[in-house]
Amino acid sequence: MRWDGISEFVHVAEYESFTRAAKELGISTAQVSRQISALEKRLNIKLLYRTTRQVSLTEEGRVFYQHCRGVLDGLDAAEQAVSNLQSKPQGRIKLTAPVTYGEQQLLPLVNDFMVQYRDIEVTAFLSNQKIDLVEGGYDLAIRIGKLSDSTMMAKKLSSRTNFVCAAPAYLEKYGIPHSLSELSQHNCLLGTRDYWHFIDAKKIETETRKDADKEKNLRVSGSVQYNSGHSLVDAALKGLGIVQLPDYYVQQYLASGELVSLLDNYREPEESIWAVYPHNRHLSPKIRLLVDYLAERLA
Repeated sequence: MRWDGISEFVHVAEYESFTRAAKELGISTAQVSRQISALEKRLNIKLLYRTTRQVSLTEEGRVFYQHCRGVLDGLDAAEQAVSNLQSKPQGRIKLTAPVTYGEQQLLPLVNDFMVQYRDIEVTAFLSNQKIDLVEGGYDLAIRIGKLSDSTMMAKKLSSRTNFVCAAPAYLEKYGIPHSLSELSQHNCLLGTRDYWHFIDAKKIETETRKDADKEKNLRVSGSVQYNSGHSLVDAALKGLGIVQLPDYYVQQYLASGELVSLLDNYREPEESIWAVYPHNRHLSPKIRLLVDYLAERLA
């Protein structure tokens, strides 16, 4: 009796839908509703707010969910520890990642992983849009920056740094900016956003300030706006203007001297790169193996 309704409740909490939870569990929506109602009656606690459009957790429901999730994870771990003692990782992994990072950093490592584990298959969808992992049936996503979805599990894989840089020819002709205010006098090569990330040097000296207080988004403008990092690098190399891009776009050109790093004192802290995966998939041996493999090689 103490287990009745627990799995149904956890699935509804994660999918925020009785219908989707029922589909995942392979039972009827009515049965899910009955089980959770019986659970609430047994506990004498309201776990969910229900409307015609939305399902959400009550404060008591959030606390109960965290404990129930841990219990189910432990049960899954026990079952998989037994069933996989003699088996090797196999099956399909469906993942998503940002386009350029996926092309340059992630998928070459995934290919190496598949050479080592021949029974694993991978489907990858590269997109700069944030994709709903549960709705899309994804096992894993690579995300960059701050995470906002607390219903997912996450593991830090690596980090990246954004550089502001320009070609020596451009700087010789138009001068070197030494402060953020001077960027308004320069041609800034834009990506999908019309602002760049920096930290406020004046606030860095105040240690009591939170990191968020030091961050600064500066609106910039210029003659170029591309949704392609490679095209922006090419424009910068040809002396068209100043660009801000992640390290994996520009490192080789900074090393060769074809680009010069600017405003280093205003460079924002490193952004974390995360492996993100739904609760109900995080114990899968093949997913855990891939995440550990990536973390070791990207660190």
